[in-house]
Formats: sequence, C-alpha cells, structure tokens
Amino acid sequence: MAHAYTPGLQVMERTRFRAVRTLPISGQVLKQVGDRVSARDVVAETLLPGDIFPVNLANQLAINPGEVPGCLLKDVGDSIQEGELLARSPGMFGLFQAECLSKHTGTVESVSRVTGQAILRGAPLPVRVLGYVAGEVVEIVPNEGVVVETEACLIQGIFGIGGEAYGEVVVVCKRPDEDLSPEMLRPEHQGRVVVGGRRILGTTINRARELGVTAIVAGGIDDQDLRDILGYDLGVAITGTETMGITVIVTEGFGEIAMADRTFSLFQLHSGQLASVNGATQIRAGVIRPEVVIPLPSRTATNKQAAAVGGGVLDLGTPVRIIRDPHFGVLGTVSALPSEPHVLPTGSRARVLEVLSADGTRRIIPRANVEIVST
Repeated sequence: MAHAYTPGLQVMERTRFRAVRTLPISGQVLKQVGDRVSARDVVAETLLPGDIFPVNLANQLAINPGEVPGCLLKDVGDSIQEGELLARSPGMFGLFQAECLSKHTGTVESVSRVTGQAILRGAPLPVRVLGYVAGEVVEIVPNEGVVVETEACLIQGIFGIGGEAYGEVVVVCKRPDEDLSPEMLRPEHQGRVVVGGRRILGTTINRARELGVTAIVAGGIDDQDLRDILGYDLGVAITGTETMGITVIVTEGFGEIAMADRTFSLFQLHSGQLASVNGATQIRAGVIRPEVVIPLPSRTATNKQAAAVGGGVLDLGTPVRIIRDPHFGVLGTVSALPSEPHVLPTGSRARVLEVLSADGTRRIIPRANVEIVST
C-alpha cells in the first residue's frame, strides 16, 4: 500500500490562518472586506431574546382569565421595570383592589384570555463576536459574521479547557522537559500566555488564576490535577465552556510528557508576541483541537495554508508523532509502509509503518498509533 490516511496535528511555523467568526443567530456585521482588525475588535453583534417570565395574573388578582386583559396597566409591547405595577383588579366599588407588581424588567410580550397569564420578556442579551486574531477581513458571511485571515504561527494541542483568550507569549521554562511549577509564575505574568515545558501542576494553575494569567500551555497534565481543578470528571463532549478564569492547553497528552522540541522552539522564537488561544476540544466526530495562534508580520507571505483538522494522507517522508506507549510523543518521519499486516507483540495482526526518528532509530509502529504533524 503506497499511502494511508491518519489523524493529523498541526504545528506550523508560518501558515495562512483563517478564522470564521459568526454569530449564533442573525445580526449586524460591523466590518467590510479589506478591513484590518485586531483580536479584540468587535466584528459582528446581535441581541439575543431575553428570558421568558410567565405571570399568572388570574390567580394573583383572583379574577377570571377572561378579565385579565382589562386589568392590565401596560399594553403588549410596553416596557416595564422591576417593582412597577403591572395589573390591578377592579375590586368592588373601587375597594378591595388586588395589585400585581412586576418581578422582572423587560417588556410585556403577550396576554391570554384563556389561561389568564401574561408573558414578560426579559431584557435582550447583547452578543458580540471578536476578531480573535489580528488580520484582514477577506470574506463577509451576510448577517452572521466575517472570515479573518492572517499570516500566523499555528500550534495545535492535544487537549484544552477554557475558551478564547489573548495575551503576550512568555516562556518561563528553560527546557521542554522542565515542569511548570508555581514558583515560576510572577505578578508580571498577569494577562500573559505562559508557556511551560513538561507537566502543568494543579497548584500551578491555581497560582496562575490568582495572578490573573490569561492562559497556560505545557506538554502534559495529570488527570487527577484536572479533576481537582474542575471539581468533576470531564466527559466526551466538547470543552471550552469552562468558567475557570484561565485557559489551559496541553500539547502532548496526559501525564509527565515533555513538550516536543519543535513546539517549544517555536514558542521561544515568538516569546513576547501577542497570541490568540482557544482551549475548545472535541475528540469525537467533527474534531476540534485546542490552538495557539501567533499572528506574524505579513512582509514575507506564504502560500502554505492550514488544513482542516482531522487528518491527511500518510506517505513516505510524512512527519508523524507516536501517540501510544512505550514511545508516546516521539517525533519522526515515515520511512516505510509495508503493505502486509504485521504480527504485533500482543499476537494480533495489524497494518504498520516504520518511523525514523531524529536520532536515527527506526521503529515499527501500528498505523493507528501515529498522527500526522503538519509543519
């Protein structure tokens, strides 16, 4: 077999990165094609309908449902403030009148003669979409958003938690196999994207949150530390909605795994530059990988474009990383693709490939145990 298909991971020194920035519902696009935007610029905005609050006026005023519309002191569509009088019963000879005060601020959306209920709609919720990366608007999605393109260094990780964040890259570890300990963090790291080497300790994340660090990136993290920080076990759904106040990305996996030399070198190269970070991860269908995007000066444009996450063709010379023990994290290139199934140490038969690492070592690895590293 001359080639095969396998999952992919992108660690690219320079690429044309496109960010699709759209609203959850139709709204107003604030930018035009050709506009330059920064990561924090609002590119589109809309108003989400507020919450619904039913009010049983028939019950509160002790009247028949059919009488409710005549007791309303507000018309449908009128605004109302919390504590403001919403309805009053006619009473008897102007006496013994019952009143209903609004418990919410919003508008009167509807009233029913059948149920005797009034529906209040809460204040609309503004939703704004930011540019995410500094770049140029190259496409408009009508009534939804924009596509922002930039020349960038793109580093994808294995797993992350927390949403989009922005800050200056600061590398605090001297080596990729050095743990990121709490003592390495300083007050001046507030608002920064801190890059470590090997493992992120749970105490380090807690210290980073205290200091106001924007994001932490390192090679690995222990599952127990992650559980202690979140307070619960993560399932298989998408991450990125956690409200921890910090974004955490691991580039290699779980456990004490040193960051890949190439990845660490790229972070060192771009230390001091602004980066956009997103910890959203999905490992099921429709793969989403956490990422660090570092926009670069466009003076030397490239034609290399980041591919869609998910994989690619595995061929001779393809850069790969082993993703199973005992060689987890080893980088190399495909040096052979035997067509016949190979007998593994477990006794099972599987298609394999040969990986040639930088030190000249050749390893026979099942094809399912590697992923492509785009460079």
